[in-house]
Amino acid sequence: MKTKGIVTIFGGSGFVGRHLIGQLTKAGYRIRVAVRHPQLAGFLQPLGGLSQIEFVKANIRNEKSIIEAVEGADYVVNLVGILAQSGRQNFNSLHVQGARLIAIAAREAGVKQLVQMSALGADEKSSSKYARTKAHGEDAVLNMEPNAIIVRPSVIFGPEDGFFNLFAGMMSILPIVPVFGAKTKFQPIFVGDVASAIKAAIEGKAKQGTIYELGGPQIVSMKEVHEKIKTITGLKTWLLPLPLFIAKIIALFTWFLPNPPITSDQIKLLKKDNVVSNLAMEEHRTYSDLVETPPHSIDACVPTYLDRFETVNHGKTV
Repeated sequence: MKTKGIVTIFGGSGFVGRHLIGQLTKAGYRIRVAVRHPQLAGFLQPLGGLSQIEFVKANIRNEKSIIEAVEGADYVVNLVGILAQSGRQNFNSLHVQGARLIAIAAREAGVKQLVQMSALGADEKSSSKYARTKAHGEDAVLNMEPNAIIVRPSVIFGPEDGFFNLFAGMMSILPIVPVFGAKTKFQPIFVGDVASAIKAAIEGKAKQGTIYELGGPQIVSMKEVHEKIKTITGLKTWLLPLPLFIAKIIALFTWFLPNPPITSDQIKLLKKDNVVSNLAMEEHRTYSDLVETPPHSIDACVPTYLDRFETVNHGKTV
């Protein structure tokens, strides 16, 4: 198969990255996976043919490593993002400064297209630092590379997700599970569909300099997410909707843990719905404007990977 070009993917070993790489290699692209620890990304190798995937050491806080990773590439995708800060891996250094350096490197290298993955809810006026830095990162990228394409997915679900799997795991071991932000609405999108949207942007199906909002076919509240998990797995956990001020107290006493159950910044995110805006739909800046095939639903996908949590009531053991 004749190669369609080289795609450098920052953060390619992550959740979205592995699905994107699988789609791009099948389409005939060569992939350069730019990650901090290339020796830990070898599991991606079977996704491509002989010499189709290479690994380079890159840290988006290090300009030199970014330039080297981008050199000779035809396309660049930045998937790097974090939900919680830790030391030098903070929101500003990754979401803003790192994104800016990648955009500069892509512009200087003359790549055909830069695609930046942001997040639905990115807002410079948000009380959440995560949401603010995502928005600032978008501005930084478009200021440095006006032809860049931004994709903003809602909560991403799939076999390795940290959303349905997280809650199902909690429900499998706890008799009562608190539900914070019970009425907050989400529009979860399948990881393969996010990858398809990014692939479409690489292939010239998106308008340059545009921000696309990606959501799935179902809008669900946080409580409905938990109820779906109960229905799928047959788990008998009691769901206890609690006000966000209780979550604030928990965050106050657990912030120092390596993996706190919830952070004060995440609580701020729960105050606002995470769904595709009417404006994006009116301006044709959504998933359906990039990809012809309809997005996958929660009901079609989630049961296929939550089966390990199913109870004996569903014919299986926990």
